[in-house]
Order: sequence, then structure tokens, then C-alpha cells
Amino acid sequence: MKATGKWVGGLAEWIEGDTAFLSVAFSWRLDDAYQRAVYLNAEGYNVRAGGPGVFTRKHYLADVAQIGGDYPDAVAHHNPMATMASRGCPVGCWFCIVPKMEGKEFTLIPDFPVRPVLCDNNLSALPAEYQDHIIGRYQAEGVPLLDANSGFEPRTFNNEVYRRWAQINKGPWRFAYDDQGDEPYVRRVMRMLHAVPRSKKRVYVLIGNEPMAECLARINKVIEWGGDPHVQPFIKLNALEKKYHVRHDWTRGKLVDMARWTNGWIWKKAPFEDYQRNPKPVLNPLQIELGAI
Repeated sequence: MKATGKWVGGLAEWIEGDTAFLSVAFSWRLDDAYQRAVYLNAEGYNVRAGGPGVFTRKHYLADVAQIGGDYPDAVAHHNPMATMASRGCPVGCWFCIVPKMEGKEFTLIPDFPVRPVLCDNNLSALPAEYQDHIIGRYQAEGVPLLDANSGFEPRTFNNEVYRRWAQINKGPWRFAYDDQGDEPYVRRVMRMLHAVPRSKKRVYVLIGNEPMAECLARINKVIEWGGDPHVQPFIKLNALEKKYHVRHDWTRGKLVDMARWTNGWIWKKAPFEDYQRNPKPVLNPLQIELGAI
């Protein structure tokens, strides 16, 4: 297992005594969770189910599992190297489940287990003294922070936040560039991180929520500013299939193409306009003469 652990893919399962727990991170894993609950019930277990995927469709598993309740440190069953020191986020993005599920005010977990992958939703917006508390816990226990997984909010990231987290952050600096309104804040952050290698400036770029040209412009700006863009096509929070939601002038094919072009680092070789999903091979005259077509 790598130092940052391995994620289970959105559906975690574990057993304690006569109770089986299902934690569903994504709504498109609900059918799988339903089948596991049926099986576990047949084996004689009491089944409890929760997580973001269940939150979006609270009644989906209601006939096969007890829904809801809180299970501290459930994230460790998704990845044994992961932890959370707080829940909630004050930003309230319309496409994000966190404020709907955990609230727009932070819930602090000061005695959190210290592990290399920190999954807090918005580290830079936490109270300064609590950020110091988190960092102090890592330093005291000698655990390296290898991945601040959900990252920092560009609007609240400043030089003080950077200096603070630079003490322990050994992984990439992660930010989101969700729409055109984020541009001045992301650009400011990229200037602050100018000395950081490109591979360690990881910018999540949401696509599909704005027209194609605007989404592509955001990706290209990240590249221009020296960052490494990672595309996340928009999916409805309660989608039962992992299918990108089509809006504006997009098609599912174009969403797939832009994701592959970006996340496969094809942008290093060619602009998106020149990208072909399945380019036809160029045959030379000898191949044609020998019947290659």
C-alpha cells in the first residue's frame, strides 16, 4: 500500500458485532450498496447505511438498511490513510453536497486521528488558531501530510495560510477553479505559488457547468499560469449512473474528450482543438499498395 493509501471506490463496508455498515460516497454506487445490504441481511446482520450517496436519496435503501446516524472516522474505511479534522464549508457552492449535508458552519474535530491524507473540505477558511492546531498535531506526531485532498479555497488562501501550511504540506497544493468568477482569486494564488513546481499546483477545474468555451478558457489559464489542471465534469448529486450531465452547448462526448485531453496531459502535446479521440492512422503509399486498407 502506498503511503497515501488506496481508496475503495466509493462504497465502504465493515462489520462490528452483529451490525454491518455501508458508507456510500457516490450516489451511483447505491445499486451496489442495495445488493450488499440484501446479502448482509440474509446473513443475519443488522445493516446501517450512510454517506453522501445515501444523503441524496434517503429512501433508496430504506427497506434494507437503517439510514443515517453518525459514525466517527468513517473516512478511514474508504482509505485507511485518510482522516478529517473538520466538517462543513461556509462557501455553499450549488453543485457541492458538503453544505447541504454537513452545513455551512464548521464542526471541528480537535482529537482527529493524524494520518497522511487530510480530507477537510476547506482548510484555508478554518479559523487560524484551528489551522495551527491541525499543523501542531502533525508536527507533534511526526506524521507527514502527503495529500491535503480536498484542498484550499482560492478566495481565502493568502500568504499567511501559505506560510502556515508550507511547514507540513509535502504533497500538491490543491485548489478549485469552478467558474469564471474564481479567476482573480486563482490567478492570485498561482502568483503566490510561482516557485512551486507545476506538478505540485493541482487545480480542479469543473466543466459542464458553463459553456464549452468558458470551461476550456479556465483550463488554458491554469496551464498558462503554471499549474496542472485536473478536470471534473459536472455530475448531478443524485445520479444513479456515473454519467456526465449535459448542459449548455456540451455533449457527453465532448465532456469525455475534454476530460481525457486534460487529465491525460495531452495538453502538453496539442491544443484541445487538435485533439482526436480515435485518430485515423496515416498510411504511407506502400501500406496502401499492400492492401492495408
